[in-house]
Amino acid sequence: MKTFTIAVLFAVSLLLSAGASFAAEVKQPDVKGAVKAVGEGVKVDAKASAAAKENVKGKASETKSAAKVKLVDLNSATDAELRAVPGIGDAYAAKIIAGRPYANKAQLKSRKIIPGTVYEQVKDQLVARQPQKK
Repeated sequence: MKTFTIAVLFAVSLLLSAGASFAAEVKQPDVKGAVKAVGEGVKVDAKASAAAKENVKGKASETKSAAKVKLVDLNSATDAELRAVPGIGDAYAAKIIAGRPYANKAQLKSRKIIPGTVYEQVKDQLVARQPQKK
């Protein structure tokens, strides 16, 4: 019951901060202890609701895109795989392949394979895996 109350208060405060007006009646718990809420008289500002939905969609898509990012191995990636990384074109891909092997991805910057600004843009999409020792 305590968790439900906190969740309801949080939801109401979110709606009110978005400029929504809210009125709801909460009934007593039923026999099994579940609380039933009646949403009569609920009024939500359409603009605030749309803005809140867009915000949630934006964060969800950011999370999905972050989860879908495939790390490209500097030591084994093909030319096409390297060029698929935004910010790395034909010239940088060729330089990366010519400079192999890499102990870590920061060597792209320290060996001046790519400029620092490009490195900052692509560093989260790259990895320098080391070969397995037999």
